[in-house]
Amino acid sequence: MSVKKNFYSDNVSGAAPEILEALVAANAGDTAPYGADSITEGLQARFAELFETEVDVYPVGTGTAANGLCASIVAAPYGAIYMSEAAHLHGSECGGPEFWSGGNARPIPVPTVDGKIVVAEMARMVDEAAARSATEVPPRAVSITQGTETSTVYSLSEVRGIAEAARARRLWVHMDGARLANAVARLGCTPAEATWKAGVDVLSFGATKNGALTAEAVVFFNRELAQTMRYRRRRGGHLFSKMRFLSVQLEAFIANDLWLRNARHANAMAQRVREGLAKIPGVRFRSPTEINFVLVSLPQPVWDGLVAEGYSFSRRGAPSEGIIRIACAFDTTEEAVDALVAAAHRHAGTRQGADRPAAVVR
Repeated sequence: MSVKKNFYSDNVSGAAPEILEALVAANAGDTAPYGADSITEGLQARFAELFETEVDVYPVGTGTAANGLCASIVAAPYGAIYMSEAAHLHGSECGGPEFWSGGNARPIPVPTVDGKIVVAEMARMVDEAAARSATEVPPRAVSITQGTETSTVYSLSEVRGIAEAARARRLWVHMDGARLANAVARLGCTPAEATWKAGVDVLSFGATKNGALTAEAVVFFNRELAQTMRYRRRRGGHLFSKMRFLSVQLEAFIANDLWLRNARHANAMAQRVREGLAKIPGVRFRSPTEINFVLVSLPQPVWDGLVAEGYSFSRRGAPSEGIIRIACAFDTTEEAVDALVAAAHRHAGTRQGADRPAAVVR
C-alpha cells in the first residue's frame, strides 16, 4: 500500500467509514423530500443535546454557503462584518458575503496576531465607523474563525472578550467553525463552552474537512436570527431534495464523539509533523501548531526534494516568504507522517534522531 503524500489540505481525504455506513443505511427505502424526513427533523434534538441548549439547525452543502447565509442574516439589512484578514469570508469565498446578502454585507478586515482578531483594534475600528456620517456602512457583526487559518485557536477567554466587545456595540457574533472540532479538541472544553456560552449567536458548523463527504450546517443559538433562514437557504439552492443524505452525515458525525476523535487524531498528526521537522537546520515555523496543520518555511533543497518525490502542499503568504501548509486529516497515518519527516531529513542531509524531539514553541 502506498504511503500518503498529499498534505495539500484536509479536504483531499475521503469520508470516514462511519459516515459511509450511515449513508448506506439511509439509502434504504423512501422518505419525505426537502428536509421533511425523520433524520433531518431529528437533527434539532441531536444538536440541542450536543450544545446543551435549544438550537435551530439548517444543513447545507458547503462551508461557503453556510458562511454566506450567516453573513446575509447578521449584516441585514445592510452592514459591515468585522473579521480577520485571513478569514475565508474575506478572501477565500469569491465575494460570498456580498453575493449571499444581495450586496448588503461588507467584510472589514481587522488586524490580527497569529491569525486571531485583536479585540482592541476591532473595537477601535467599529467605534470610528459608528462615529462617522450616516453615509458609512454601519457595523453589524463580527466573525471569528475557530480554529484559525494559521493553525491557532482562540482561548475561551479570547472568544468571550470579542463577544463582550461586540455586544457592547450591539453587534452579532458569528463563528466560522469549519475546524471547530479541531479547536474543541485542542481546548478540551465542551461545544457549548466554545460557542454560545462564550457569546456566539450563530455558527457555521463544519464536517466536510473532518470526515464527511459534503455536509455542513448553520446552527443558531440566537433563534430569533433564524426567522428568514428557511427562505434564504431555499433561494440559495441549498434546500436539497434528498436532504437525508446531508443530515445523516451530520448525525453520524456527532454520534459517539466521532467528530472529536477524528479531530484529535488530525491534531496529533500535525504535532508529529512539526516535532519531526523541528531539528532540521533552517526550518522556520510561521505560527504555533494548535490544530491540524503546520505552517512552515523549509530550506529550498528540502522543498525541491519533497516535491520531486511527489509530495503536495499548499503555499501560504508571499512567495518570497516560502511558507507552505502541511495539512493532516482524520485518516493521516503515523507511517505517512514519519515517511514525510524522514524524506525531509534526507534532503536536508541530516540524520533523524531515534527519539522524536520535543514540540517547538515559537
